[in-house]
Amino acid sequence: MNAQKIAPRQHHAAVEDFIESGAHLFEKPVDPAAAAALLAQIRADRHFDHRLFLSEAEFDADPQYVGVNPRPGRNLLERFEDQLAFVEQDANIVDGVTALLGPGYTILNKKVVCGVSQTSVPAWIRARILGNPVNNLGAYVRPEYRDVTYFYGIDFHQDLIDYKERPADFLTLYVYLHPVSRQDAPLFLLKGSHRLGGTVFPHDLTATSDASWTYRDGQGGVVETDQLILTGGAGFTAMWHACTLHGTQPDAADHERISLRYLLAQGPDHAGMDEVNATLQGPLLLTQTRTDLAADGQAQVKRNTINQA
Repeated sequence: MNAQKIAPRQHHAAVEDFIESGAHLFEKPVDPAAAAALLAQIRADRHFDHRLFLSEAEFDADPQYVGVNPRPGRNLLERFEDQLAFVEQDANIVDGVTALLGPGYTILNKKVVCGVSQTSVPAWIRARILGNPVNNLGAYVRPEYRDVTYFYGIDFHQDLIDYKERPADFLTLYVYLHPVSRQDAPLFLLKGSHRLGGTVFPHDLTATSDASWTYRDGQGGVVETDQLILTGGAGFTAMWHACTLHGTQPDAADHERISLRYLLAQGPDHAGMDEVNATLQGPLLLTQTRTDLAADGQAQVKRNTINQA
């Protein structure tokens, strides 16, 4: 009797990409016209320049480093719920996310993320944040504008960083609302970095070339990873695993970079993410996710790896 060959199981392309590289880039953008329309409304709401920020004296009178990000009731996207179908109901996105998270997936979080241009960040702020691994500008932004997350570059990190003691059962979906070039603070993503599972930020990375890195988990695990720079037009969309390292350099353009960021969590049933996570070499849950912040939320580490890229 001849032994029968059993063909390897075929996965959805998004699941295969997550297993291999920890990310999936959608071939087709979401509706560029709808992205442009939402962008116009967001930009009409405020000036994304120096007027966003407190003066140095105002900041020093009452410095606040925590509680300065969007939250329920203070989230600009809550005012534009009716315009988000071009992302949340896009057939390709729903198909890819469902393959990974199951049909019962939920939205953990969604918000506008703004990479603020160098020309718009006051010099006194740039001097204070120089070398910080996470330049979240929320502490310096006027309270009425803290319904958006503002960055001036952020070192390679995992999105697990914000979810201590939660398993990596979620993914990040990111949408560019306008064309993003190399000068517009595009996302840098390290392919295959998710294989080491959750590791504590800041991460142990050594550049091995202009576009590759050696990544160590501190427990003997090592991954050689290639750097992918996510540039694209309006509506460009990508998603990645909660353990995939990514970040941005400061915005070198003369205008802001405005995007949408969703965190989407697995539903109650077995899904592609379970198969992805079964291939990882490290933990899916961390009791400590970062060591870069002091008790008051102020940066206590002055080291930034991504700016070497």
